[in-house]
This record gives sequence, C-alpha cells and structure tokens, in this order.
Amino acid sequence: MRHGENRVTLYTFGYEGLSIDVFVRRLVEAGVQTVVDVRELPLSRKKGFSKQAFARALSAAGIAYAHMPTLGCPKPIRDRYKERGDWTAYTRAFLAYLAKQDAAIAELAKIARATTACLVCFEADFNCCHRSLVARAAARTRPLRVAHLTPKATIPDVAVRVAA
Repeated sequence: MRHGENRVTLYTFGYEGLSIDVFVRRLVEAGVQTVVDVRELPLSRKKGFSKQAFARALSAAGIAYAHMPTLGCPKPIRDRYKERGDWTAYTRAFLAYLAKQDAAIAELAKIARATTACLVCFEADFNCCHRSLVARAAARTRPLRVAHLTPKATIPDVAVRVAA
C-alpha cells in the first residue's frame, strides 16, 4: 500500500488469540499480498499456524507465503528471555544478532517494496515482539513505513526514543 513520498507500508501482525480464519480475513481486509513468517521455527501448537497448514490457508486467500528463519529470534536469546523476563536485555541481544543479518534485511525490504507485505509471528503485542525490531531495521534500509495490524485496527509504528 503506497502512502505519499513513494513510501510503502510494511505491516506486522501476531496471531496469538486468533483463529486461522479470523487472522487470514484480517490480512485480506488490510490488502496484504505476502506474509513473511519471521519465526525461526515455523511451528505452532495453534491449529493452522504451522508452516505447511499456514501456507495453504494463506494461498487459499490469495496471499503468498515466505519464511525467513534468519529474521527469527535465535533460541538462546528466546530462552534467556523466558528465564529472566528482561525485555531490555532481550532487545539488546536480538538487535546485536539482527545487525549481522544485512542480506536478510535487504531481501525483506525488497519484498516489501514489491508487494504489500506483513511480518507474522505469534506474539499479539507488537511492543513486545521481535517483528517490530525487524520491521524497523527494514525501514531503515528503504523508504518504508511500519504499521501494526490488530484484529480491528491498524496502528502506525512509533519507535521509542530514549532521552539523552
């Protein structure tokens, strides 16, 4: 979706608490053409969200599926977060990892420029999810806007700025 100044919107959306039907319907309503799965391992206990079933459900709705495991959060970082619950440490560790993923971020930005794309993972709250960090990294490489889908709204991204 184009928005002035030749900028394209890169969406993010988490499926936590949603059925596959509701989730796909919202993607269609938002005009998403390609889902980019940024889970390191595209497995889910939630019916319809593991890689093969997810790709089939998206395809049935006319949405392409791409899996970019290098943009998922590595297991050691996830495990430390589960153990300690320290979002600041998680963010720092994931951003250090992400800084080494230039090729994947460039590919994501290219996809986002070519199609209306949406980064997808589990977490409902985009403020507590690596997909927001990935989207912002892609937006820094190309003129992209980031917006977050919820079941009923589209929320423009506002990166937190730290006061000096």
